[in-house]
Amino acid sequence: MHAGYVEGEYVYVAAPLAGRLTRLEVTRGAEVAGGQALFALESEVEMAAVQEAESRLAEADHRLADLRKGRRPSELAVLEARVQEMVARLALAETELRRQEQLRDNQVIAPAELDVAVARRDADVALLASLRAELDTARLGAREDAIQAAEAERESRVAALARARWALDQKQQTAPVAARVHETLYRPGEYVAAGMPVVALLPPGNVKVRFFVPEPELGRVKIGAKVAVTLGGEPTPVEATIRYVSTQPEFTPPVIYSRENRAKLVFMVEAHPSVKEAPRWHPGQPAEVKWAP
Repeated sequence: MHAGYVEGEYVYVAAPLAGRLTRLEVTRGAEVAGGQALFALESEVEMAAVQEAESRLAEADHRLADLRKGRRPSELAVLEARVQEMVARLALAETELRRQEQLRDNQVIAPAELDVAVARRDADVALLASLRAELDTARLGAREDAIQAAEAERESRVAALARARWALDQKQQTAPVAARVHETLYRPGEYVAAGMPVVALLPPGNVKVRFFVPEPELGRVKIGAKVAVTLGGEPTPVEATIRYVSTQPEFTPPVIYSRENRAKLVFMVEAHPSVKEAPRWHPGQPAEVKWAP
């Protein structure tokens, strides 16, 4: 028989951001399920940051959509009207040019006056071509490089929104696994620094018995081997599984519950009960460990 004691490996739940504790959802000794709310810190600043990031993303979405679809219908209508006006003006210039050619053939005007009419007609042709090209470009939308810049800006604002939402989510912490609440370390109204635990949990799988085996018996200790553990006040032993054997010997265990108190060369061993039996075990309980038959 070997003397030992029950120990627990606690899970300390903290928020990575600082703030005043506004809600503490659990009490010491309570059983919580995985995902159950534990506590919340003040989050007004984070909520405002999320709203601002959402507005900035919506603005980037509208700008990108505007670049992709080209100019507004009213702007296109203005360009189309200018094209029609230029078509009419060119037709008038063509008519005037034919009249000037007839007058020159009849030797009514000098050749220089015909040259002026030709130049006016050619200028109108060039201007009409320019207006039509501008209208085609307006219908196509913005240049590819402008669209790519707008897409990059949108991606950066998506990332900013994700960061803001993450910060808001971190102000409310939940239980990572089903566990017993071992301790609550703050009360509502107190300021909690970033990374400071607010709740300590003890999952059933983190309960173990720690005992010490003399060096001559070390050959019987194997990972996965079964032992029978009798807790103080319990008439029936509980089966536990060895999961850890220390690689370093020591001369006396730090706490010893035995009838003898002799200095020995011992090795620390840890064994875990089943999840079903674990809730009956409480850290600090003395225990007696026997090798399972």
